[in-house]
Amino acid sequence: MTKQAGIEIHEAHFPGRAPIDAYGNGGFRFADMSHRGSLMCLPSGIYGWDVKTTKDLVSKNFTRLFDEAKDIEILLVGTGDYLVPIQDLLRRKLRKAAISADPMATGAAVRTYNVLVAEGRAVAAVFLAVD
Repeated sequence: MTKQAGIEIHEAHFPGRAPIDAYGNGGFRFADMSHRGSLMCLPSGIYGWDVKTTKDLVSKNFTRLFDEAKDIEILLVGTGDYLVPIQDLLRRKLRKAAISADPMATGAAVRTYNVLVAEGRAVAAVFLAVD
């Protein structure tokens, strides 16, 4: 939580797993809510993620995910409008944590995530917002 000019701003967080109902226009809809910006979906919940471009897909922006690595087998990486490979350093760190990472366009990642969540799989996802 931060304060700006008398306004309390809370970290965007939904405490649970939910399918993504829609994406586009710079954000996502899930669990009867909407969020502008990127998302990180973990076993502990869905978090607003302050990552805007594929250049931001670096290890330091995955700290929360690595904290929950023991509960994750598959990581879907929605890289925006197009598939962009995960950089080698991040891929090696994920592999060391026994997490299989699959990059794909955000739309494909959302659809795959929804199927895996419905199946009860140990999946996590990060989605870059698309317009």
